Amino acid sequence: MNHLVLARKWRPKKFADLVGQDNTVKILQNIISSGRLHHAYLLTGTRGVGKTTIARIIAKALNCLNPEANEPCGICDNCRQIDIGRFVDVIEIDAASNTGVDNIREVLENSQYAPSSGKYKIYIIDEVHMLSKSAFNAITLEEPPAHVVFILATTDPHKVPITILSRCLQLKLRNLAAPEIEHYLAKVLTSEAVGFETEALEVIATAASGSMRDALSLTDQAIAFANGTITLSISQQMLGISDNGSIIALLQA
Repeated sequence: MNHLVLARKWRPKKFADLVGQDNTVKILQNIISSGRLHHAYLLTGTRGVGKTTIARIIAKALNCLNPEANEPCGICDNCRQIDIGRFVDVIEIDAASNTGVDNIREVLENSQYAPSSGKYKIYIIDEVHMLSKSAFNAITLEEPPAHVVFILATTDPHKVPITILSRCLQLKLRNLAAPEIEHYLAKVLTSEAVGFETEALEVIATAASGSMRDALSLTDQAIAFANGTITLSISQQMLGISDNGSIIALLQA
């Protein structure tokens, strides 16, 4: 089975591919071009807006062998290894599954050693607010080695201790507007050679509530449901949404 769901197949690989996060992208590209790197970043925002994706792009941009205009080239060995999750100097931790201090210490125990393949050793900690208090204390953000960069991601920054927040450069990712999602879905479906009605994409984009990942998941569901062209009636039926015409007729009655 080689089929990839749309959310994985169309995950952005470069800053230029990101939708709706122009301010964050500009900040990160300026940081990379000036060389004024911070040792810890905190990416916040609701589900599916691109926190982990941006973390991986940062990792590629900092370790790329042939960067172009503050963008990772995407074709060098380092970029390709990071894309498939096999780059030894980029360590991803799911804090929801590894909440204890022993889990964090085990991962961070080699942080003092220089990176073996890249320029920086990067630790990406997803859903960081799930860590225990002792686990937070084990994350040494005060004076980490110069070759170490922490990228923390969370949907709930209020649960992150102030001692961690104060040592991070915070970047808030915004929810995407429905027209932005709709435009991107049209691009994806055109490339996938799947027929669609514009009104159907409007319904899906609105139902996604600002989350591109949710929108792509709903589109996958709509493709399976339609087994052909995604129409307005199919998207409404799939989401359990009534036609506005029915509501108007009921009010008139």
